[in-house]
Amino acid sequence: MKRPFVIFYALIIYAVAELLWWGYMLVHLQPDRTAMILGEGTMFIVVFLFGAISLHKSIKKERKLQEQKKNFLLSVTHELKSPLASIKLLLQTIQKRDLTKAQVQDFIGKSLLDIERLDDMVENMLLASKIDNRSYTFPKAEFNLSVLVDNIVNRLQLNKCDINEQLINAEIEPKIEITGDKFALTSVVTNLIENAIKYSGPCEVVDVKLYSKNGAIHLAVADHGIGIADDEKSRIFDKFYRVGSEDTRNTKGTGLGLYIVKEVLDKHEASIRVKDNRPTGSIFEIVFA
Repeated sequence: MKRPFVIFYALIIYAVAELLWWGYMLVHLQPDRTAMILGEGTMFIVVFLFGAISLHKSIKKERKLQEQKKNFLLSVTHELKSPLASIKLLLQTIQKRDLTKAQVQDFIGKSLLDIERLDDMVENMLLASKIDNRSYTFPKAEFNLSVLVDNIVNRLQLNKCDINEQLINAEIEPKIEITGDKFALTSVVTNLIENAIKYSGPCEVVDVKLYSKNGAIHLAVADHGIGIADDEKSRIFDKFYRVGSEDTRNTKGTGLGLYIVKEVLDKHEASIRVKDNRPTGSIFEIVFA
């Protein structure tokens, strides 16, 4: 991967060395034009180096984007295979074993949860593609945001812990109406809550609050997970970007969730900010003015 840069820098050094040599020769042959040669030579070197640095940054940015796309494809492959393998195993168990009706219903329920997970991921990729192609029009209509958030919380709620606390603690003010794209905003709420669960430890509580204040609608999703470093907070909404390095990251994801969140909220003229939770974790706050 470093070979193109080595060749690039070698060519730059060779070109500058040749320029300096020809400049020296011109000064030696025409000493009365030394000032003009030095002035024009210096300007040429400055412009040449500026172009070389700009080209280097563009190549580096393109390489980083290609690496992110590669990681995205690997992540998508893993995220597809995991629930598919789970569904296959559950269905094979139902087919080959003599299970009770309760066991069958439990396995079917788990399969449906995996199917919903796959559906969410596919919807994310389709929506991100449409946003990139500017083919999505964001059709808006009035709907009950309280019901939407409550339904998503109930769907993502997991009670696998031995403690009495819920994984998602929701405080939802009833009958909050909003005009917007229901499909896209469903993706926003789903992505924020799934991210909070994903980056939290086992049995850590995620807080979801929806309320109106001073004529604005507020939605906050807080977790007690690993948190986000200050230098990464401005980059987490970039496409394919994921918190941490590729070597140390162990959470699932495609890097599209927060990108979609930001793009959708921009289309709704809503703001989002992320801040540190106390003592650990992050809080994402959305304001619909």
